[in-house]
Amino acid sequence: METLGFFLFFFPFVFSAYTALCGNICSPSTCGGTRPDVRFPFRLRDRQNDRCGYPRFDLSCNNQNRTVINLPSSSGGDFIVKRIIYASQSIFINDPDCLPKRILSLNFSGSPFKSAYPRSFTFLNCTSLEPILYPAAPISCLSGENYTVLAVDSNNPLRQSMPPSCRIISTVSVPVQRFFYEYGYMDLSEDIHLTWDDPNCGGCVAEGGTCGFKSDTGTKYGCFKRPSRGLPRSAKYGIIVGALIPGLVCLIGLVCYTCNKIRAYSRRRQLNNEVPITFTSQPAMTGLDGPTIESFPKTVLGESGRLPKPNDGTCPICLSEYQPKETLRTVPECNHYFHADCIDEWLRINATCPLCRNSADGSSVVTPCSSMSLSLSSSSSSSVP
Repeated sequence: METLGFFLFFFPFVFSAYTALCGNICSPSTCGGTRPDVRFPFRLRDRQNDRCGYPRFDLSCNNQNRTVINLPSSSGGDFIVKRIIYASQSIFINDPDCLPKRILSLNFSGSPFKSAYPRSFTFLNCTSLEPILYPAAPISCLSGENYTVLAVDSNNPLRQSMPPSCRIISTVSVPVQRFFYEYGYMDLSEDIHLTWDDPNCGGCVAEGGTCGFKSDTGTKYGCFKRPSRGLPRSAKYGIIVGALIPGLVCLIGLVCYTCNKIRAYSRRRQLNNEVPITFTSQPAMTGLDGPTIESFPKTVLGESGRLPKPNDGTCPICLSEYQPKETLRTVPECNHYFHADCIDEWLRINATCPLCRNSADGSSVVTPCSSMSLSLSSSSSSSVP
């Protein structure tokens, strides 16, 4: 019961420590089971709590169960989130209606995102189909019956030879993908590539860890490494602590029990040493020799401590209770038994049973020692008649 009490006392602390360590690691979520998986620093509004994502990294699900993001300074509504690569801290977004139209008003102010590979494009409105001497990408979703909207690379020197039938709509920086950035590919309907700097969790994810807040308040985040197999390290710590406390309590109990046994044994030996034998003036003292004493029966008590006479549970000489594994010696003439150490000491100077005063060796002669009196120590306050 004492062990159980200690365990119940410490278990809430162990559980609290485990919760503090792991409670802010949220499970990934999706919109209708379709990718991408949404986890820290992102979170799905209405599906994950506020502590599952970093501020300004909110995503949501539209009516078609697609993951969308809103850039507060860009007009036109939400963008569709196509991919999230957490290790490189990249997000790819698109607008299936007309992405180039959204690019013309693209603004990252108020958001944590920026262009991964910015490339400058000039949008032209051309009213004729005169050939253009430099690469240009027609944008059908912005064009009409009497005009065509083209996008050209602003860094191309041939752009200066613009036909007179074309006028510049705008020059904007487009967050193209790496392939388009390196090779000059100009399909502006492809996903745009954004990235973020803070929170910086790319290295953690690349090493197999998971980012999350360190506590229930504040914006301090950390990397929580997950082992390749088996229980999480935090769970192992909880199990170790939970098992260590009851084990420690058991060990303390065992030590206390052993100390009590040693103390009882020492007290019994001390009582044996404190028994003074007072002799009356007699001309001589006789007792039994060693071989005779050793010929008396000896009994070693078992683990159960069962005695030859259940009612005689105390040694009449030292007044200590008999304990398991102790050795008893019996006086054969009267069948009285005592601690072997106690009766051996007695019989060396007395030839009679200290309890009934009958001759211990079967002799009918009473020796002078039969008149001796045994004075016990003041703690027992009793004497053998």
